[in-house]
Amino acid sequence: MTRPAALTAALLVLHAAAAAAQDTARAGESITIGITYQPGVRPGLVVVPGRGIDSVRTIVRRDLDYSDRFELIAIADPGAGASAAGPINYGLYKALGAEFAVELLDQAGRVTARLHDVTGSMIRYEVAAALPPPADAGFRLAVHALSDELVRRATGEPGIAASRLLLVLGGRVYQMDSDGYGLRPLTPEGQTSLSPTWSPDGRRFAFTRLGAGRGGIYVQTIATGETSQVPGTESALNITPAWAPDGRTIAYAQSDERGTDIYTATAGERGSARRLTVGRFADNLSPTYSHDGRRIAFISTRAGPPQLYVMAADGTDPELLAPFDYGVTGSSNGPEWSPDGSAVVFHREVQGTAQIHVLTVSGRNLRVLTSAGRNEDPTWAPDGRHVAFVSDRSGQRQLWVIDSETGRVRQLPTPGRARLPSWSRRLAGAAPVPNP
Repeated sequence: MTRPAALTAALLVLHAAAAAAQDTARAGESITIGITYQPGVRPGLVVVPGRGIDSVRTIVRRDLDYSDRFELIAIADPGAGASAAGPINYGLYKALGAEFAVELLDQAGRVTARLHDVTGSMIRYEVAAALPPPADAGFRLAVHALSDELVRRATGEPGIAASRLLLVLGGRVYQMDSDGYGLRPLTPEGQTSLSPTWSPDGRRFAFTRLGAGRGGIYVQTIATGETSQVPGTESALNITPAWAPDGRTIAYAQSDERGTDIYTATAGERGSARRLTVGRFADNLSPTYSHDGRRIAFISTRAGPPQLYVMAADGTDPELLAPFDYGVTGSSNGPEWSPDGSAVVFHREVQGTAQIHVLTVSGRNLRVLTSAGRNEDPTWAPDGRHVAFVSDRSGQRQLWVIDSETGRVRQLPTPGRARLPSWSRRLAGAAPVPNP
């Protein structure tokens, strides 16, 4: 179709250049595993320019991009002096390659979000939402939830924006939004904390607090900052906590003169810890529960270098989970079971450098996701598709996110050397309040 000259001058089409941001990794000495990202295979989407609510539009546009489910088509904003937006020009957006258009309007103090089906020239979904004020602590999370609902209405699967990450910076636990913004400390300065991990409900986290040659496992409530120690962790060094799906049981590793073994205890209740493994001159640590709570994957040195094993949740029937070649395959560490239970992500040394691996549990098949720099401490996004990890590829240890389906990689900048991330599930109560 022919475009009017004024519209042609106002529009700037910028297709995502994610093909340059991909990782190709080498497994062992003979198998090269590549993940190729091909722009254009995803549906095109336009975020319609408009007046006002610029912060909402910016967050939503970024969330839709970071979902990796659309090919975003950027359109230059005509400027603050332009007239209010008129009817959606379905023909124009279709000519630009869009299948969807997202329209955001400020109407009587509420944000109206419309998902347009460009191909069908119709509105597929519309909601008028009451968002908190921009200065409110819940504003960004409410906008993220709106983005996730737009993703769900377009694709059938919700996005990952309404989630958060924990990480360690300078010995303190911090929290930040899934897009890398909203960084704030959760533990006091001067207190050394390690291995934070989200509870299933996203309201608490468990972590190791170091002091006086020991390390106890503590649970902290996000909203109040109230902390309590997990029973059985008052002595020795207790590390790498992991929540069971029931939100009560915590597995962790305890290290003393006898070795390192995995225990479980109940958070918030009195009682003794239960020992699941027996070291016998081997170390067992870094437990992670399957989605149904029936199995625990963990790291053990029982066969030599640290490798990935699995056992029943009561400690019985331990077996090797990730295949390795003794003397060839490097050490494995930092496992985390995927939200749907189908895979375990971990890092393993490849030719002396740690790389992110994904093991498909049913077939015991391994994929290598990274190759650039040293990459460690992976953690799953709620969709079981994206993985956050620590990498030194930029020259400093920072957080990065990789889409395991396309190989697209993006950085989450942090002010310092990041460590030990943990990605929450989708956070309850984040959805914006609909207009009555």
